[in-house]
Amino acid sequence: MRPLLVAAAALAVSPAFAADPPKYRVLAQDKDHVAIVGPGGKVEWEVECKYNSHDVHLLPNGNLLLHTGPATVTEMTPKQEVVWTYEAKPRDGYKGRVEVHAFQRLDDGTTMVAESGNRRIVEVDKAGKVVREVPLTVHKPDPHRDTRMVRKLATGNYLVCHEGDGCVREYDPAGKVVWEYKLDLGGRPGSPGHGPEGHGTEVYGALRLGTGNTVIAGGNNNRVIEVDRAGKVVWSIDQKELPGITLAWVTTLHALPNGNLIVGNCHAGPDNPQLFEVTRDKKVVWTFKNFQVFGNNCAAAQVLDIKGVIR
Repeated sequence: MRPLLVAAAALAVSPAFAADPPKYRVLAQDKDHVAIVGPGGKVEWEVECKYNSHDVHLLPNGNLLLHTGPATVTEMTPKQEVVWTYEAKPRDGYKGRVEVHAFQRLDDGTTMVAESGNRRIVEVDKAGKVVREVPLTVHKPDPHRDTRMVRKLATGNYLVCHEGDGCVREYDPAGKVVWEYKLDLGGRPGSPGHGPEGHGTEVYGALRLGTGNTVIAGGNNNRVIEVDRAGKVVWSIDQKELPGITLAWVTTLHALPNGNLIVGNCHAGPDNPQLFEVTRDKKVVWTFKNFQVFGNNCAAAQVLDIKGVIR
Protein backbone atom coordinates (compact mmCIF):
# COMPACT_ATOMS: atom_id res chain seq x y z
CA MET A 1 0.00 0.00 0.00
CA ARG A 2 1.33 3.42 -0.89
CA PRO A 3 1.71 6.09 1.83
CA LEU A 4 -1.46 7.98 2.67
CA LEU A 5 -1.84 11.39 1.13
CA VAL A 6 -3.48 14.46 2.58
CA ALA A 7 -4.98 16.86 0.07
CA ALA A 8 -5.41 20.32 1.51
CA ALA A 9 -8.76 21.95 0.76
CA ALA A 10 -9.71 18.93 -1.29
CA LEU A 11 -13.46 19.31 -0.86
CA ALA A 12 -14.58 22.49 -2.52
CA VAL A 13 -17.97 23.40 -1.06
CA SER A 14 -19.11 26.94 -1.69
CA PRO A 15 -20.94 28.63 1.19
CA ALA A 16 -23.36 29.91 -1.42
CA PHE A 17 -24.41 26.34 -2.11
CA ALA A 18 -24.93 24.89 1.37
CA ALA A 19 -24.34 26.11 4.91
CA ASP A 20 -23.90 22.55 6.16
CA PRO A 21 -22.81 20.39 3.21
CA PRO A 22 -22.93 16.57 3.39
CA LYS A 23 -19.83 14.80 4.66
CA TYR A 24 -19.40 12.06 2.11
CA ARG A 25 -16.50 9.73 1.50
CA VAL A 26 -15.62 9.15 -2.16
CA LEU A 27 -14.31 5.99 -3.81
CA ALA A 28 -12.86 6.64 -7.26
CA GLN A 29 -10.14 5.70 -9.73
CA ASP A 30 -7.67 7.95 -11.52
CA LYS A 31 -3.95 8.83 -11.45
CA ASP A 32 -2.94 5.14 -11.42
CA HIS A 33 -4.76 4.22 -8.23
CA VAL A 34 -8.12 3.52 -6.64
CA ALA A 35 -8.62 5.50 -3.45
CA ILE A 36 -11.18 6.25 -0.77
CA VAL A 37 -11.05 9.92 0.26
CA GLY A 38 -12.62 11.08 3.51
CA PRO A 39 -14.71 14.24 3.98
CA GLY A 40 -11.65 16.29 4.90
CA GLY A 41 -9.61 15.23 1.88
CA LYS A 42 -7.47 12.55 3.55
CA VAL A 43 -6.89 9.32 1.65
CA GLU A 44 -8.22 6.54 3.86
CA TRP A 45 -7.35 3.63 1.55
CA GLU A 46 -5.66 3.19 -1.80
CA VAL A 47 -4.29 0.56 -4.13
CA GLU A 48 -2.39 0.83 -7.39
CA CYS A 49 -4.61 0.61 -10.48
CA LYS A 50 -3.02 1.84 -13.68
CA TYR A 51 -6.07 1.13 -15.84
CA ASN A 52 -8.49 4.03 -16.35
CA SER A 53 -11.59 2.48 -14.81
CA HIS A 54 -15.16 2.94 -15.97
CA ASP A 55 -16.83 1.25 -12.99
CA VAL A 56 -16.06 0.76 -9.28
CA HIS A 57 -17.97 -0.68 -6.31
CA LEU A 58 -17.59 -0.97 -2.56
CA LEU A 59 -19.45 -4.20 -1.76
CA PRO A 60 -21.62 -4.77 1.33
CA ASN A 61 -19.00 -7.21 2.69
CA GLY A 62 -16.38 -4.44 2.65
CA ASN A 63 -14.51 -5.79 -0.38
CA LEU A 64 -14.01 -3.75 -3.53
CA LEU A 65 -15.04 -4.73 -7.05
CA LEU A 66 -12.55 -3.07 -9.37
CA HIS A 67 -11.80 -2.59 -13.05
CA THR A 68 -8.12 -3.59 -13.20
CA GLY A 69 -7.58 -4.12 -16.94
CA PRO A 70 -9.33 -3.66 -20.28
CA ALA A 71 -11.35 -6.87 -19.80
CA THR A 72 -10.67 -7.71 -16.15
CA VAL A 73 -12.87 -7.40 -13.06
CA THR A 74 -11.24 -8.05 -9.67
CA GLU A 75 -12.67 -8.41 -6.18
CA MET A 76 -10.19 -7.32 -3.51
CA THR A 77 -10.32 -7.20 0.27
CA PRO A 78 -9.44 -4.02 2.18
CA LYS A 79 -6.06 -5.71 2.83
CA GLN A 80 -5.56 -5.85 -0.96
CA GLU A 81 -6.00 -9.62 -1.17
CA VAL A 82 -7.49 -10.69 -4.50
CA VAL A 83 -10.34 -13.12 -3.84
CA TRP A 84 -12.01 -13.27 -7.27
CA THR A 85 -11.14 -12.34 -10.84
CA TYR A 86 -12.96 -12.55 -14.14
CA GLU A 87 -11.33 -11.80 -17.47
CA ALA A 88 -13.62 -11.59 -20.49
CA LYS A 89 -12.46 -13.55 -23.55
CA PRO A 90 -13.76 -13.47 -27.14
CA ARG A 91 -16.92 -15.55 -27.46
CA ASP A 92 -17.22 -18.36 -29.99
CA GLY A 93 -17.23 -16.94 -33.51
CA TYR A 94 -15.64 -13.61 -32.56
CA LYS A 95 -11.91 -12.97 -32.88
CA GLY A 96 -11.70 -9.27 -32.06
CA ARG A 97 -10.83 -7.33 -28.92
CA VAL A 98 -13.02 -7.50 -25.81
CA GLU A 99 -13.37 -4.70 -23.27
CA VAL A 100 -15.36 -4.43 -20.06
CA HIS A 101 -16.83 -1.08 -19.03
CA ALA A 102 -19.51 -2.10 -16.51
CA PHE A 103 -20.13 -4.75 -13.87
CA GLN A 104 -22.38 -5.32 -10.87
CA ARG A 105 -22.48 -7.80 -7.98
CA LEU A 106 -25.98 -9.25 -7.90
CA ASP A 107 -28.02 -10.32 -4.88
CA ASP A 108 -27.51 -14.03 -5.60
CA GLY A 109 -23.71 -13.64 -5.45
CA THR A 110 -23.11 -13.77 -9.19
CA THR A 111 -21.50 -10.88 -11.01
CA MET A 112 -22.98 -9.20 -14.06
CA VAL A 113 -20.38 -8.14 -16.63
CA ALA A 114 -21.04 -6.22 -19.86
CA GLU A 115 -18.65 -7.37 -22.60
CA SER A 116 -18.04 -4.88 -25.41
CA GLY A 117 -16.78 -6.54 -28.57
CA ASN A 118 -18.66 -9.70 -27.59
CA ARG A 119 -21.82 -7.55 -27.58
CA ARG A 120 -23.31 -9.40 -24.64
CA ILE A 121 -24.01 -9.33 -20.92
CA VAL A 122 -22.92 -12.31 -18.86
CA GLU A 123 -23.60 -13.33 -15.30
CA VAL A 124 -20.66 -15.18 -13.77
CA ASP A 125 -20.58 -17.35 -10.65
CA LYS A 126 -17.87 -17.52 -7.99
CA ALA A 127 -16.02 -20.18 -9.98
CA GLY A 128 -15.85 -17.90 -13.03
CA LYS A 129 -18.45 -19.89 -14.94
CA VAL A 130 -20.90 -18.00 -17.17
CA VAL A 131 -24.35 -18.96 -15.92
CA ARG A 132 -26.37 -16.53 -18.04
CA GLU A 133 -25.76 -14.80 -21.37
CA VAL A 134 -27.81 -11.95 -22.80
CA PRO A 135 -27.14 -10.79 -26.39
CA LEU A 136 -27.08 -7.06 -27.06
CA THR A 137 -28.30 -5.09 -30.06
CA VAL A 138 -25.48 -2.87 -31.35
CA HIS A 139 -25.80 -0.97 -34.63
CA LYS A 140 -22.26 0.49 -34.64
CA PRO A 141 -20.05 -2.30 -33.26
CA ASP A 142 -16.83 -1.17 -31.59
CA PRO A 143 -15.11 -3.00 -28.72
CA HIS A 144 -14.39 0.31 -27.02
CA ARG A 145 -17.83 1.86 -27.52
CA ASP A 146 -20.44 -0.92 -27.49
CA THR A 147 -21.36 -0.25 -23.86
CA ARG A 148 -20.69 2.04 -20.92
CA MET A 149 -22.79 1.87 -17.73
CA VAL A 150 -24.99 -1.23 -17.48
CA ARG A 151 -27.20 -2.12 -14.53
CA LYS A 152 -29.54 -5.02 -13.86
CA LEU A 153 -32.92 -3.71 -12.70
CA ALA A 154 -35.11 -5.06 -9.91
CA THR A 155 -37.45 -6.39 -12.62
CA GLY A 156 -34.71 -8.66 -13.98
CA ASN A 157 -34.26 -6.51 -17.07
CA TYR A 158 -31.02 -4.71 -17.97
CA LEU A 159 -30.51 -0.99 -18.60
CA VAL A 160 -27.64 -0.57 -21.07
CA CYS A 161 -25.87 2.58 -22.26
CA HIS A 162 -24.57 2.10 -25.80
CA GLU A 163 -21.92 4.79 -26.23
CA GLY A 164 -21.31 4.25 -29.95
CA ASP A 165 -24.99 4.05 -30.81
CA GLY A 166 -25.82 7.11 -28.68
CA CYS A 167 -28.68 5.17 -27.17
CA VAL A 168 -29.97 3.71 -23.88
CA ARG A 169 -31.74 0.37 -24.28
CA GLU A 170 -33.63 -1.78 -21.82
CA TYR A 171 -33.43 -5.53 -22.45
CA ASP A 172 -35.44 -8.39 -21.05
CA PRO A 173 -33.54 -11.52 -19.85
CA ALA A 174 -33.75 -13.04 -23.35
CA GLY A 175 -32.08 -10.01 -24.96
CA LYS A 176 -35.21 -8.45 -26.44
CA VAL A 177 -35.19 -4.63 -26.52
CA VAL A 178 -38.28 -3.49 -24.58
CA TRP A 179 -37.47 0.24 -24.40
CA GLU A 180 -34.94 2.64 -25.85
CA TYR A 181 -34.06 6.29 -25.87
CA LYS A 182 -31.79 7.87 -28.49
CA LEU A 183 -29.89 10.96 -27.44
CA ASP A 184 -29.90 14.10 -29.55
CA LEU A 185 -27.58 17.11 -29.63
CA GLY A 186 -29.94 19.32 -27.65
CA GLY A 187 -29.98 22.03 -30.29
CA ARG A 188 -26.20 22.48 -30.38
CA PRO A 189 -23.84 21.51 -33.22
CA GLY A 190 -21.71 18.43 -32.69
CA SER A 191 -17.98 18.88 -32.09
CA PRO A 192 -15.04 16.55 -31.32
CA GLY A 193 -13.15 16.37 -28.06
CA HIS A 194 -13.45 15.01 -24.52
CA GLY A 195 -13.51 18.32 -22.62
CA PRO A 196 -16.24 20.96 -22.35
CA GLU A 197 -15.71 21.84 -26.02
CA GLY A 198 -16.65 18.34 -27.19
CA HIS A 199 -20.33 17.67 -27.87
CA GLY A 200 -22.07 14.56 -29.13
CA THR A 201 -24.39 11.72 -28.15
CA GLU A 202 -21.85 9.28 -26.67
CA VAL A 203 -23.92 8.38 -23.62
CA TYR A 204 -22.28 7.09 -20.44
CA GLY A 205 -24.74 6.39 -17.61
CA ALA A 206 -28.40 5.71 -16.85
CA LEU A 207 -30.51 4.86 -13.81
CA ARG A 208 -34.14 3.75 -13.57
CA LEU A 209 -36.05 5.67 -10.90
CA GLY A 210 -38.94 4.34 -8.83
CA THR A 211 -41.29 6.48 -10.91
CA GLY A 212 -40.36 4.49 -14.02
CA ASN A 213 -38.50 7.46 -15.47
CA THR A 214 -34.86 7.13 -16.52
CA VAL A 215 -32.10 9.56 -15.57
CA ILE A 216 -29.30 9.71 -18.15
CA ALA A 217 -25.73 10.98 -17.75
CA GLY A 218 -25.10 12.01 -21.32
CA GLY A 219 -21.34 11.48 -21.61
CA ASN A 220 -20.18 14.06 -24.14
CA ASN A 221 -23.79 15.22 -24.47
CA ASN A 222 -22.72 17.65 -21.67
CA ARG A 223 -26.00 17.33 -19.80
CA VAL A 224 -28.18 15.26 -17.50
CA ILE A 225 -31.71 14.45 -18.61
CA GLU A 226 -34.67 12.60 -17.16
CA VAL A 227 -37.05 10.97 -19.63
CA ASP A 228 -40.37 9.20 -19.14
CA ARG A 229 -41.43 5.92 -20.73
CA ALA A 230 -42.68 7.78 -23.78
CA GLY A 231 -39.24 9.36 -24.30
CA LYS A 232 -40.28 12.85 -23.23
CA VAL A 233 -37.63 14.91 -21.41
CA VAL A 234 -39.25 15.90 -18.11
CA TRP A 235 -36.18 17.38 -16.37
CA SER A 236 -32.65 18.34 -17.36
CA ILE A 237 -29.43 20.12 -16.48
CA ASP A 238 -27.79 21.81 -19.44
CA GLN A 239 -24.06 22.35 -19.85
CA LYS A 240 -23.81 25.78 -18.22
CA GLU A 241 -27.04 25.91 -16.26
CA LEU A 242 -25.49 25.48 -12.80
CA PRO A 243 -23.56 28.50 -11.44
CA GLY A 244 -19.82 27.91 -11.47
CA ILE A 245 -20.05 24.46 -13.12
CA THR A 246 -19.54 23.57 -16.78
CA LEU A 247 -20.49 20.02 -17.72
CA ALA A 248 -18.10 18.05 -19.91
CA TRP A 249 -18.16 14.21 -20.04
CA VAL A 250 -20.98 13.35 -17.64
CA THR A 251 -20.45 9.92 -16.05
CA THR A 252 -21.28 8.86 -12.48
CA LEU A 253 -24.93 8.89 -11.39
CA HIS A 254 -26.44 8.31 -7.94
CA ALA A 255 -30.13 8.91 -7.22
CA LEU A 256 -30.64 9.74 -3.54
CA PRO A 257 -33.78 8.97 -1.51
CA ASN A 258 -34.47 12.70 -1.08
CA GLY A 259 -34.63 13.15 -4.86
CA ASN A 260 -31.20 14.72 -5.23
CA LEU A 261 -28.72 13.47 -7.81
CA ILE A 262 -24.98 13.02 -7.56
CA VAL A 263 -23.31 13.56 -10.93
CA GLY A 264 -19.80 12.85 -12.19
CA ASN A 265 -18.17 15.52 -14.37
CA CYS A 266 -15.15 14.00 -16.13
CA HIS A 267 -12.68 15.83 -18.44
CA ALA A 268 -14.03 19.18 -17.26
CA GLY A 269 -10.71 20.60 -16.06
CA PRO A 270 -9.52 21.85 -12.65
CA ASP A 271 -11.91 24.80 -12.58
CA ASN A 272 -14.83 22.37 -12.25
CA PRO A 273 -15.78 19.78 -9.62
CA GLN A 274 -15.32 16.10 -10.41
CA LEU A 275 -18.57 15.30 -8.60
CA PHE A 276 -21.50 17.33 -7.34
CA GLU A 277 -24.88 16.85 -5.68
CA VAL A 278 -27.82 18.83 -7.04
CA THR A 279 -31.43 19.18 -5.92
CA ARG A 280 -34.42 18.90 -8.22
CA ASP A 281 -34.74 22.69 -8.19
CA LYS A 282 -31.12 22.78 -9.41
CA LYS A 283 -29.39 23.96 -6.25
CA VAL A 284 -25.90 22.54 -5.77
CA VAL A 285 -25.52 21.30 -2.16
CA TRP A 286 -22.13 19.55 -2.36
CA THR A 287 -19.13 19.43 -4.67
CA PHE A 288 -16.01 17.29 -4.71
CA LYS A 289 -12.89 18.69 -6.36
CA ASN A 290 -9.62 16.96 -5.53
CA PHE A 291 -7.06 17.21 -8.32
CA GLN A 292 -4.26 16.09 -6.02
CA VAL A 293 -5.64 12.58 -5.51
CA PHE A 294 -7.68 12.24 -8.73
CA GLY A 295 -7.27 13.98 -12.07
CA ASN A 296 -9.14 14.99 -15.19
CA ASN A 297 -9.90 11.36 -16.19
CA CYS A 298 -11.91 10.45 -13.10
CA ALA A 299 -14.81 8.63 -14.75
CA ALA A 300 -15.64 5.94 -12.18
CA ALA A 301 -16.70 6.99 -8.69
CA GLN A 302 -18.97 5.85 -5.89
CA VAL A 303 -20.05 8.27 -3.19
CA LEU A 304 -20.19 6.29 0.06
CA ASP A 305 -22.33 6.18 3.21
CA ILE A 306 -25.62 7.09 1.51
CA LYS A 307 -28.47 4.80 2.60
CA GLY A 308 -30.97 3.85 -0.07
CA VAL A 309 -29.00 5.23 -3.00
CA ILE A 310 -29.88 3.97 -6.49
CA ARG A 311 -26.70 3.34 -8.42
